[in-house]
Amino acid sequence: MFDLKTVKPNKGDFISYKRNMLEWLAVYFYQHPKPEVNTLISIPYNPYEPEPYKRWTMKGMLDLKKEVKVAEEFWDFLAGEGTYKDLLDCFEKAGIGLRSEIDAYFAKFNQK
Repeated sequence: MFDLKTVKPNKGDFISYKRNMLEWLAVYFYQHPKPEVNTLISIPYNPYEPEPYKRWTMKGMLDLKKEVKVAEEFWDFLAGEGTYKDLLDCFEKAGIGLRSEIDAYFAKFNQK
C-alpha cells in the first residue's frame, strides 16, 4: 500500500502518516489473517537532488529503509528499473516541445 505525499511535509504530517499506515495494516490484517503486505510513504521526486533526500521532519518517525521510498527508488520499485529516468525524459521532452506555450502563460504573471 502506497501513500503518495508532497516532497516537503511538516513534522505533524509524518505523525499522521504513521498513524494512517498502522490503521491500514490493522484493517487489512483483520480482513486477511495471513497476508503479506507492506505500507510505504512515497515521495515522487527529490527536491534536493543530487543530494540524498533528508527531510529533518522525518527523523525518528519512520523507518527510512522500510517505510519510505523517494524519487527513483519509488518509481523503479513500482514499475521496474529505469522507470524514473523514463519519466524524467518524458517531462523534459514535453517541456521542450511546449516551451513557447509555457513561457507565454507565465509571461502574464511577470507584467508590472
